[in-house]
Formats: sequence, C-alpha cells, structure tokens
Amino acid sequence: MRDRGQATIELIGTVPLVLAAVLGAAQALAIGAAREAAGAAAHAGALAIAQGREAAPAARSAAGDVPPGRLVVRVEGRTVTVKVAARQVLPGLGEMLKSEATASAGPR
Repeated sequence: MRDRGQATIELIGTVPLVLAAVLGAAQALAIGAAREAAGAAAHAGALAIAQGREAAPAARSAAGDVPPGRLVVRVEGRTVTVKVAARQVLPGLGEMLKSEATASAGPR
C-alpha cells in the first residue's frame, strides 16, 4: 500500500514538469509562426513595391491570420519592415515575443 502512495506522489510531482514542457513547446511554436509571418509579409511588401503596388496592404495580406493588433508594417522608401507579436502562451514574456523582418525591393 505504501508503494502505491509513493507512486501517486511521484506522479503528482511530474505533472507540473510535463505541463511546463508542453507550454514551453507551444510558446516556441507560436514564436516560430510569428517569425514566419513577419518574413512572408516583409517579402510580399517588397515584391509589391517592385511591381508598382502598395506595400502595406500586400504585407498585411501575406501575414495571414495575424490580428491587426499584433502586426506592424513600416514602409520606408523601397524597404518594408514588419513586426509580428507572437501569441502569448506563457505570461510575462512581453517584448521577447516580437519578431521582425525587413525586405528591400532593391534599387530603382
């Protein structure tokens, strides 16, 4: 009977570790998705400039399902910079969750 009690205690002790690992993995995936979205959006914006179109709408469209509140597009000349804030799975990370990508349409 004593062994069963010890096994229960050990199981209860490992649950927080497993939960922390799952949340950490989920946060890493969210950061990766934000990085990919920022890169794709910056590239699409620079491509739009090269084609003579507006960069900001093209970048926002290429960002996919990123809500406007987590997406910032800045166009300076022929350079597009996009910042995407990742979904926050773990509290307290704030600024660490922002990904930034820059792309240039090249010289005229």
